[in-house]
Amino acid sequence: MTTILVTGATGQVGRRLVPRLIQWAAEGERLRVLVRSEASAERFTALGAEAVLGDLREESDRAKALQGVDDVVNVAAAFRGVPDEEALAVNRDAAVALGRQALEAGVRRFVQTSTNLVYGFGHGRPARAEDPLEPVPWGVYPRSKAEADAALDELRTGQGLPLVTVRLAFVYGEGDPHLRDAVGRSADWAAHQRLPMVHHADVAQALHRALRTPGIEGRIYHAADDAPVSAYDIHRLAGLALPPEAAGKQDPNPWMGVTDNLPLREELGWRPIYPSVWTARDAGAL
Repeated sequence: MTTILVTGATGQVGRRLVPRLIQWAAEGERLRVLVRSEASAERFTALGAEAVLGDLREESDRAKALQGVDDVVNVAAAFRGVPDEEALAVNRDAAVALGRQALEAGVRRFVQTSTNLVYGFGHGRPARAEDPLEPVPWGVYPRSKAEADAALDELRTGQGLPLVTVRLAFVYGEGDPHLRDAVGRSADWAAHQRLPMVHHADVAQALHRALRTPGIEGRIYHAADDAPVSAYDIHRLAGLALPPEAAGKQDPNPWMGVTDNLPLREELGWRPIYPSVWTARDAGAL
């Protein structure tokens, strides 16, 4: 029996990822989730997963969740609206501690979910895996993820953690309020300023391929669709008009958040089901 541990199962990514991983499980594979409430445990158990009650920030709970585990997919994240200390505790400290304990437990693959925001304001082209980590100075989330990525990579190079990292663009779809929230974030942007995006369905298949593809330890992949969406279109999707002054503004960082998804395509055979937000809209998958 092969056991795959997924953290962050109740989050926006995790709650959409876990049912897919259960559906895609090969014979002899089982999914385990680490959750903090009985209600969440019951929900995932009903789907066919094994649930362990605990908190990712607690060493003993991580050890309990890792017992007998073969692979780990860490999608846990404290995002907006939480104190900085909590974001650092979850996104950096708990992720690195989980990696260290997973290494000690002898896991064969540790998939870390990160963000395109670790690359800062761009390099005049799509960001590549070898580019330095210079997170945008917008809250603690990008910094916490960059610091976790760096520390986990040290565990890989120094101690052999079988790490694969997948950095996500702005995730949306399937009722996730993220896209609606983008209206407020983009209200003062230039009309043509772009937001790189990726649909939940495509995040799931990227993480699944990162989990399953042999011989890719140490690689970093970018999950992003093929057509970043403009501030104008973010408002259009919401049925709103962009403020008139947006037409005269210029985007100061036109490559910010844009990442190279070609390695994910060429090495893992990933193809976005929704190559643009418009494809998702037409499919009723927003």
